[in-house]
Amino acid sequence: MLRELTITSAPIDEAALLRGRQISSGMGAAIYFLGFVRCQEDGREIAALDYEAFERMARRQFELLFDEAEKRWPIASIRLVHRVGRVAVGEASLWVEAVAPHRGEAFAACQFLIDEMKRVVPIWKKPVS
Repeated sequence: MLRELTITSAPIDEAALLRGRQISSGMGAAIYFLGFVRCQEDGREIAALDYEAFERMARRQFELLFDEAEKRWPIASIRLVHRVGRVAVGEASLWVEAVAPHRGEAFAACQFLIDEMKRVVPIWKKPVS
């Protein structure tokens, strides 16, 4: 399985990510999720979110999540980009891509990665007014 993990302060370049996808002839679905910073956090208006990561541990936790996804579904590739640093309202903070033979598997893997990432990966966000 192809695995790509990027933790970066640079903006997420969706067009470059789409150009870089690798889909073999046996794959029938590629699910992409792009998460944006909303204008409210906990009911308060914000201008941005500051993301901070314990990067070494975050990378380890992502690898464990990729391992688990690979056990559960016939995933051909997973690519994930998470921003750190200040991310303004309207900017993308997360890109997740799952490629699988069928859409159900790709959707399930993508949902699993997002849900579990929020639960176990040491990346924290702080609202900026």
